[in-house]
Amino acid sequence: MKVSIIGATGYTGEELLRILANHPETEIIHMTSESQTGAAINSIYPHFNGFYDKKLDSMKELEQIGAASDAVFIGLPHGHAMAAGKVLAQYDTKVIDLGADYRFRDSKVYEKWYKVEHVHNDSGAVYGLTELYREQVKTATIIGNPGCYTTASILALAPLAKQQLIDTDSIVVDAKSGVSGAGRSLSLNSHFTETFENLKAYNVAGHRHTPEIEQALTDFTGQPVVISFTPHLIPMSRGILSTCYAKLKPGITAAQVDEAFYSLYQSEYFIRLLGRGGYPATKNTRGSNFCDLGWHIDERTGRVVVLSAIDNLVKGAAGQAVQNFNVLFGLDERTGLMQAPLYP
Repeated sequence: MKVSIIGATGYTGEELLRILANHPETEIIHMTSESQTGAAINSIYPHFNGFYDKKLDSMKELEQIGAASDAVFIGLPHGHAMAAGKVLAQYDTKVIDLGADYRFRDSKVYEKWYKVEHVHNDSGAVYGLTELYREQVKTATIIGNPGCYTTASILALAPLAKQQLIDTDSIVVDAKSGVSGAGRSLSLNSHFTETFENLKAYNVAGHRHTPEIEQALTDFTGQPVVISFTPHLIPMSRGILSTCYAKLKPGITAAQVDEAFYSLYQSEYFIRLLGRGGYPATKNTRGSNFCDLGWHIDERTGRVVVLSAIDNLVKGAAGQAVQNFNVLFGLDERTGLMQAPLYP
């Protein structure tokens, strides 16, 4: 399939290129960058020497890109993918947006949290958390690829929500991300001297991934879900560890909790269940499309605690996008994604 990447020089675009370099069913025909149009991609990312030397195009050629591509990945900041998506919708091409523009079924929720008018709310986009929305992804034209915090947190909580094992008004998510989650643009908050040997929370009670987690959990419980979500920045380049707490309903046993996870995920290749008592670690998923899950039951408080580890740039972004691409085109979901985690 002929594939193009809009916004190829950000971290998610770079990660897409890394993964697709080993994908046997794709040919990358266009890469774009508005800030570095005309430059060769390997002059920006020298680690691609021997893999890519293609020069970067501009989005001004979007019609040409849409007409020539079987699939277009969009790696732009929120608010920019919608305009591109409207143009690409005229062509026989699949669109996978790695930003937030197509993640919400209710555009009003998007507008409230992102402070941007949604200009393509009739897109029919499908939410692309592959393991949980696979059947919808198969027939989609536009896919809203989930956020990184949301992927880790939804995968952790979905089994409990689906089986109605927890009080949904008791959910607390405490998540920690590597600095690459902030993107490649220069920022004081992600400056080396600000993050090194430092750990801090940010956007408490206001992070934009909150309604995305709530949307998915509402799908599984059938009732509105409101959560408490606190993100943290940790001094490493990539990885997310999400610790999710919820009150178990009266009478729920440890065996029921175990069964909820195994019944939903036991046949999912990219979900690795460490079981009750397991301790996922970010280094064990680094550079891979795996999500590692472990859970603990606190009998003293009546809570279940679920731990979820992913690589924010792979399963939390580019890897999941390629997984969705594979589903769209009837390929084995593992195609191009069989890299073992990097260790140490």
